[in-house]
Amino acid sequence: MKFATLKDGTRDGQLMVVSRDLQTAALADAIAPTLQRVLDDWTFYAPQLQEVYDALNHGRARHPFAFDASQCMAPLPRAYQWADGSSYVNHVELVRRARGAEMPPEFWSDPLMYQGGSDDFIGPKDDIVCASEAFGIDFEAEVAVITTDVPMAATPEQALNGVRLVTLVNDVSLRNLIPAELAKGFGFFQSKPASAFAPLAITPDELGEHWREGRLHRPMLVHWNGKKVGQPDAGTDMVFHFGQLIAHAAKTRNLRAGTIVGSGTVSNKDAKRGYCCIAEKRCLETIEHGAPKTAFMQYGDTVKIEMLDDAGKSLFGAIEQSVVPPDSAS
Repeated sequence: MKFATLKDGTRDGQLMVVSRDLQTAALADAIAPTLQRVLDDWTFYAPQLQEVYDALNHGRARHPFAFDASQCMAPLPRAYQWADGSSYVNHVELVRRARGAEMPPEFWSDPLMYQGGSDDFIGPKDDIVCASEAFGIDFEAEVAVITTDVPMAATPEQALNGVRLVTLVNDVSLRNLIPAELAKGFGFFQSKPASAFAPLAITPDELGEHWREGRLHRPMLVHWNGKKVGQPDAGTDMVFHFGQLIAHAAKTRNLRAGTIVGSGTVSNKDAKRGYCCIAEKRCLETIEHGAPKTAFMQYGDTVKIEMLDDAGKSLFGAIEQSVVPPDSAS
């Protein structure tokens, strides 16, 4: 199934079911008003929504309408929890090499993870609003999963069974604010503004053989100012699969339905596959030339993040954003 959330002037929007080809949609308010309600009682709502999805795909839906991603909020406009891992250890290693720091061996066996802000996610077409270009504005293309309830101390296998939906996220970072925050020893806060999500969150079965062993094996396509800068495969070089990331988050606490767990910036060891964040490009430049050459995003810059199926059709819809100052936000 494929779900989206319609902008309707409320905080949580209105649940939509979207056809497999992303051409049509149907409101699901007669079944459940929001995606969070569905996640709260998946076994009750999912079969009813499956009937709507099947009807859409066979042209039998009642009151279908054309799907428009520009009218979408994030699938979950606010969530009970957003925990972002760093499962592509190649990315972490490059960052540390660029600054001459040793790579702790435990980074290969124990995931890095931070708890981000989940009260204000933004939609796939919403602007990246930033008060200053000097903050070092960067995109980060990631895969994310949305869970049902996951009990404390769940094993990776049990945790993986808790995945209900898969989506994409642009986990925006303000790179020039990060060093001072990390130096305090308490982690990210001001350096992590609102994350943007793809218009669709989809059930893993929609991915077929590309969803296996807790990883999504498809290229992540990233365009910066209209130029393709990255197409790394999200399943390659993912050291920690989503079951391990979720289990890490649940080691000492229950995770409630609607928890979102991110993969971290997708990164491949093969540099020819490009990059999913500017910081990685700058690290490669520093390693090769002694200093970065590529600047971070400026006002007016655009980023597009998307993933396609074997036929070249969009799986989740695209994240397409522009960077703007506060007084220009749409």
